[in-house]
Amino acid sequence: MTTQPEAAGASPAPPAGCPAHATGDAVPLSGPRFHTDPAQLYREMRRDHGPVVPVTLPGDVPAWLVIGYREMYQVTADPVLFPRDSGLWNQWEKLPPDWPLLPMIGQRQPSVYYTVGAEHQRHLTMLQSALDGVSHLELAKHAEELADQLIDGFCHKGETDIIAEYAKPLPVLVLARIVGLPDADGPPLIDAMTALADGGADALEGFRYFSERLRRLVAEKHAAPGADVASRMLAHPEPFTDEEYALDLQALTAAGHLPTADWIGNSVRLMLTDERFAASLGGGRHSIPQAMNEVLWEDTPTQILAGRWAARDTTLADCRIRAGDMLLLGLAGANMDPQVHVADGAADGFRNGNNAHFSFSHGEFQCPFQAQEIAEVIARSGIEVLLDRLPDLDLAVPAQTLARRPSPFLRGMAVLPVQFSPAPPVGGRP
Repeated sequence: MTTQPEAAGASPAPPAGCPAHATGDAVPLSGPRFHTDPAQLYREMRRDHGPVVPVTLPGDVPAWLVIGYREMYQVTADPVLFPRDSGLWNQWEKLPPDWPLLPMIGQRQPSVYYTVGAEHQRHLTMLQSALDGVSHLELAKHAEELADQLIDGFCHKGETDIIAEYAKPLPVLVLARIVGLPDADGPPLIDAMTALADGGADALEGFRYFSERLRRLVAEKHAAPGADVASRMLAHPEPFTDEEYALDLQALTAAGHLPTADWIGNSVRLMLTDERFAASLGGGRHSIPQAMNEVLWEDTPTQILAGRWAARDTTLADCRIRAGDMLLLGLAGANMDPQVHVADGAADGFRNGNNAHFSFSHGEFQCPFQAQEIAEVIARSGIEVLLDRLPDLDLAVPAQTLARRPSPFLRGMAVLPVQFSPAPPVGGRP
């Protein structure tokens, strides 16, 4: 089967056995409601289609969106029936070469993100071993120091955009330091990763810089290894090619950047707009982990993840799935499943301290536990330093005017304007 698009053509034929795709009842995976009112939209999807929803991607490309909690568990726990192998997709030959979601779907390549089976486990073992060497105490120190540096850049002004000036750059700077890049590479890496995240005209150039810099990092660590993730990857006893090392470093850095940035931004937004958290901004750190956990349930940065592909014809929640069909993981929809979700924070406190959400996916291809911990340390440290330094932080605009990035796949703030009492920089740090 072809593993990449070859030529433009007519709109793909709907999957056999799917009346919704055939009759036009499929839900277009686009539109403002995915970022203005996703909870209601998922309720309507569940009402009209059940836990597995026929959807269409740009160009009327058919797919399935899994929004049931139990169905999500079934799909992610069965890598044999539902592998993460985009080469199985039955739509490749019908896609134009400039299809906008190609970068999201990805092609087969020798990295932890795109390999399957024993080869995936080989990459994962090497990466987990390298991440095991990250000290959480050192990581928190890095995050706090870099957070202070960023705040020093705007604390005297009394106002800033938390997303552009803080939430986006902080994860990049911390991840660069732990993988082995010098601090001087921070600013251009921020520019490149921001271009990638925004998907604008400079996205391709950002990707080229990002890829090339990590290839050079591999060569540098061969020559002069250090106490960093890249060096530990190269020291792993299982041999890999330099291309594989670079691709795995790309996967680690890219996957850790925007979700962590949005975790920070969405948590700060929640604490500034929800009275349950706002009262404790000035001194109650106990609310920070609660807010962060609630975000993972209610406002998870990765809303929809691509994907899984059916290895053979099968049935899922009474839907006939044919071999090669793509299943999109509706992480946010599954978290909102009324069979497990307590709406409006009801009294049994299901969400408080409960980590059974799908925000890091699940199963063989979930975000490695070590990477989850790294993201949590960066996000929590960043929020703590921000609130310590600027205790009277407040929104600078009405909450109802805050805008999300227009994407059904990622949920983060476009901007988060805040105001505060001007404060002096702490200085004295490299």
